[in-house]
Amino acid sequence: MNIKSHMLQLAKYGFFGVLATLVHLLSAWAIIYFFSASVFVANTFAFFTAFVFSYVFQTLYVFHSTFHFKKFMKFFLVQYGTFLASYFLSDAFPVQNSYLHTLLIVAIMPFITFVIHKFWTFK
Repeated sequence: MNIKSHMLQLAKYGFFGVLATLVHLLSAWAIIYFFSASVFVANTFAFFTAFVFSYVFQTLYVFHSTFHFKKFMKFFLVQYGTFLASYFLSDAFPVQNSYLHTLLIVAIMPFITFVIHKFWTFK
């Protein structure tokens, strides 16, 4: 795979990542609005909704792979693991400006998850 193919794959990964974020946000808001659910309940349901959305589209359109329970579990481990890593790294390497700190995490973590998915989850 040449550099152009890698860049296209990364762009697709980012595109579906943004869509998954929107799915999470809209799902959470809908659950809060229609069911008067707590933010915790709404975000928990929205996380799993967006996770499944992301897994399906990343599998089919980014990594051109097939569905398999083992890949599903790897995908979950990577997503949840990088969430935990970003949380702990935030505490280990504090940046004074909270907005910049959040921006750095949002900018760096997708690249890390992309590489792990490319070379482990969907290998």
